[in-house]
Amino acid sequence: MQVCLFLIGASGQQPLLDIAPLQCIDGLRSLVVHEPITQRVDPRIPPAADAPSSVLQLYFDELATFEAAARRDGPIDRALKEPLIAGRFTQQVMAVRALAPLGLHSEGRVQRCTYLVAYEGPAEDFDIWLAHYLQHHAPLMSTLPALRELEIYTRIECTSGLPCARADVMQRNKVVFDDASALADALASPVRDLMRRDFHTLPPYQGGTPHFAMRSTYGNLATH
Repeated sequence: MQVCLFLIGASGQQPLLDIAPLQCIDGLRSLVVHEPITQRVDPRIPPAADAPSSVLQLYFDELATFEAAARRDGPIDRALKEPLIAGRFTQQVMAVRALAPLGLHSEGRVQRCTYLVAYEGPAEDFDIWLAHYLQHHAPLMSTLPALRELEIYTRIECTSGLPCARADVMQRNKVVFDDASALADALASPVRDLMRRDFHTLPPYQGGTPHFAMRSTYGNLATH
């Protein structure tokens, strides 16, 4: 199972770093950069005022490979220039469940539109929570019209020498579409109505569920 490092930029900060050096990190399988969009795409949830300035996703095939890259003064630390990321980003490493990978990987830069969702938690019983979510909610999500990608992330314990505070979100989700119009259509579809009904049957949990619509860049980011 892949692991993903989330680097989450603080709201209101300068959005992006020079991320070109990240492409040279040994073991990095893919890199996605998300930037917030301001237009309203969700008929039920207005755009969040505290959207992150940017979100970086760094994917690795194994936890040990990530930990080697994320050690203090290691490749990620050097690539992101420690003084610039300290205080501007939080970090969280999560296990990746890719439930609807539909051919996003292409040569060169690819632009998509993503809805990032976090369940802050904790759940009353996480095993019951996750089993219900994967068995009931995820299959509904996978039928959203024009969906290009669906991933569900759960937190894991690991070592990291990056100088960022750690986030401790219970679960994250990502649904990906070709553009903002496709995302808006999916969120206004009957499938979303079914998802909202199922949402009210989720096992007990605490915390918020922030939703962020993002413009996402996949592929060759060296000239970003």
